[in-house]
Amino acid sequence: MIIADLAQIPGRVYPARRRTQNLVGGASPIQATNFSIGNVTLEPDGGQVPWHNQEQEEVYFIIEGTAEMCLGKERQTLAAGQAAYIPPRVFHQLTNVGDTPCRMLYCYGPAGDVAHWRQELDGSLPRAGVEAPALPAGARPQCTEKPAEKPTEKPGRV
Repeated sequence: MIIADLAQIPGRVYPARRRTQNLVGGASPIQATNFSIGNVTLEPDGGQVPWHNQEQEEVYFIIEGTAEMCLGKERQTLAAGQAAYIPPRVFHQLTNVGDTPCRMLYCYGPAGDVAHWRQELDGSLPRAGVEAPALPAGARPQCTEKPAEKPTEKPGRV
């Protein structure tokens, strides 16, 4: 039996103030062909899965907290216990609008990497309203910042 233990999966922190832990697929010990599942923690007041699209269909399920879900031209608030279906190739974004962390599970299929993870890390995420369709009116802005380079410590310096 293969077990993925969320407490043992460090995950990856992204510039848009979220941590993603792969439960099925990615760095997880569980690999599937038809789907990937992950746990995402969005930091309070603005932690985000930025505006992007992908070939796979997907579902976001809110475990705790409150988030603004943008899907195509629609914008709605999701709360714990609610799920949103994301059709293939439709731009979408999820932003924590609460003052506590928001946790959600994603499930997409078929399995595989999605480009927005790499794009966000290297600063090449298509910008809403420029290289990608505009966000719905009133939506929180898309985070497209590349992470700042950490200064390297020099030996013998304090």
